[in-house]
Amino acid sequence: MKIIFLGTGTSQGVPVIACTCEVCKSLDYRDKRLRSSVLVETPEFQLVIDTGPDFRQQMLNERIQKLDAVLFTHAHKDHTAGLDDIRSFNFLQKKEMPIYGQEQTLEQLKTEFSYIFSDSKYPGIPQVSLNPIDNKPFNINGREIVPIEVMHHKLPVFGYRIGNFTYITDANFIADEEKEKIKGSEIIVLNALQKTEHISHFTLDQAVSLAKELNPKKAYFTHISHKLGLHSLVSKELPENVHLADDGLVIEIDN
Repeated sequence: MKIIFLGTGTSQGVPVIACTCEVCKSLDYRDKRLRSSVLVETPEFQLVIDTGPDFRQQMLNERIQKLDAVLFTHAHKDHTAGLDDIRSFNFLQKKEMPIYGQEQTLEQLKTEFSYIFSDSKYPGIPQVSLNPIDNKPFNINGREIVPIEVMHHKLPVFGYRIGNFTYITDANFIADEEKEKIKGSEIIVLNALQKTEHISHFTLDQAVSLAKELNPKKAYFTHISHKLGLHSLVSKELPENVHLADDGLVIEIDN
């Protein structure tokens, strides 16, 4: 299995032209982050988790020519706003794009992209097929995917486990029964927004503590605000098996 980090950033604290903080001025490519998303490639499929506002740029950056499905974690705009750009894959693949998510996520997509789901189809609009999922394992092309329900303040969000890989974003609480689904993963991705307390995201210390509890071979942090600090400096504070992810990072996992 191959994982490509398409984006590791967040809309929270997005740098602006006038900002003079150290991260905004940094020349280190690892401090330049698009909105959080990953591509997962297995023998059965190639899919993305979330299509944020940078989706088109991410597909072009990585020269992605094939996409079998889209998984959504939740309906916040920084994870869904790029849905329109799946039309390029409709054109290339001559078929609808299957999208998967909680019922409330899919309903929100119907509202925000109402033209896609209109009974009167305008030529050239994205073609999608909706696949509502709940907190039970499901299959895509014969490969099992296990949803993991986490809490983003009061909003239930889905993370996903695919084989030995688990991806969690936009969380600040995971119940014990959901942690059991994660344990045994070789690679775990967790959100780590910033160092100071936040109402709906893990802080750096909280993410490190959770990584130690779950004890994967390696943990990577994503959904990083520029408030967290410079990649080069924060990396030095982390345990040996814990890393900050960066855009374009590729990892390979057995199974």
